Amino acid sequence: MRWNLRMKAAEAGIWKSTEMRRRLAEAGLEISAGKMSALWTGTPTTIRLDDLDVICSVLECQPTDLLIHEPEKVAARRPKKAAATTGAGGVPVITPRLGRHRSVPPA
Repeated sequence: MRWNLRMKAAEAGIWKSTEMRRRLAEAGLEISAGKMSALWTGTPTTIRLDDLDVICSVLECQPTDLLIHEPEKVAARRPKKAAATTGAGGVPVITPRLGRHRSVPPA
């Protein structure tokens, strides 16, 4: 996920974190200067849904405008699939893995 707070704030005419913090306070969300700095400059590791709701209200946007899905990063993390060996009729051949906590398949 990519955090898009600064871009959405800029679209709303908010260019400084202090202005955003003031508007959030007017909407009922008191944020410390440190937390506001973290939200403004980077991607938060966590965010309360109530806080996200107030941020979206102030910026007049949806959560999907702030949290942008990046499927290419998910695909890059996915383990590579091993080439399957196929037998007769295109059915994959399953090779048993013997070892700890494994049993031999029935004959």
